[in-house]
Amino acid sequence: MSNHDQDHERGAEPARPPLTAARAREMTIWMREAMDDVRRSVAVLADRVRDAHAARVWVPLGHRTWESFCRAEFGISRAQAYRLLDVARALAAIHGAVTADPETSRTRATDPGAAVALDYGLSQRALIAVSGRTDDVAELITRRLAALAHSGLQALDDLTVRAVVRQALRDVRTAPPSAPAEPAADQAVTALRAVVDDLAACSHQLGELMLEVAPAYLSDTEAADVLAVLCDEIGETVDNGLAVRRYAISGDRRALHGTVL
Repeated sequence: MSNHDQDHERGAEPARPPLTAARAREMTIWMREAMDDVRRSVAVLADRVRDAHAARVWVPLGHRTWESFCRAEFGISRAQAYRLLDVARALAAIHGAVTADPETSRTRATDPGAAVALDYGLSQRALIAVSGRTDDVAELITRRLAALAHSGLQALDDLTVRAVVRQALRDVRTAPPSAPAEPAADQAVTALRAVVDDLAACSHQLGELMLEVAPAYLSDTEAADVLAVLCDEIGETVDNGLAVRRYAISGDRRALHGTVL
């Protein structure tokens, strides 16, 4: 049997000629544009979900609850229905923080609920991750935007605000738990805990990178194949790459046991 026949039988794609750097860059740009389109769609969906839920749209349509409305109209589960609300509430809190201070608000769309006003380049996963800590996110965004506005060192254009919002979400997601009210008697233990917290925060950030390359819907086996090249490039083992990826998905430090921690 020829190599071509063997590849076809295994379902492998036929060999392609090597990409030029220019062609690879062009394809990367297309991917980035597609990802931006998905994020903008998340913003639009969240805006409409918030309006529909506030208006109790399910009542005149004969549904008993938001959950049953979403199941009947869109075929989504209870968990998905409430994740939509989590995303909508997180985005509303972020947008409220961005536009709260006249000094830090920029000229955006005339309609404060327009999609452009909600486009901060955030993934649905990131918004769900901070949905229980929206007060922390909003406070951090407000404080950082105010500091930038009052410093006069940087114009608060859309790109700057978007960067501030994204960084605030990353910081809240990776922040270590608050220190106990009573410090540990052993200073060495206190120092060790701080090191572990820093390592966990760095691992979460690395896990976010792994998820960009190998999304959460992939199994560990599938993700290992995808991550092999990336891990080799950054000098990390695939086992550690999979561990930090699991940590970014779950937020549970036990995912790091036996590997990073």
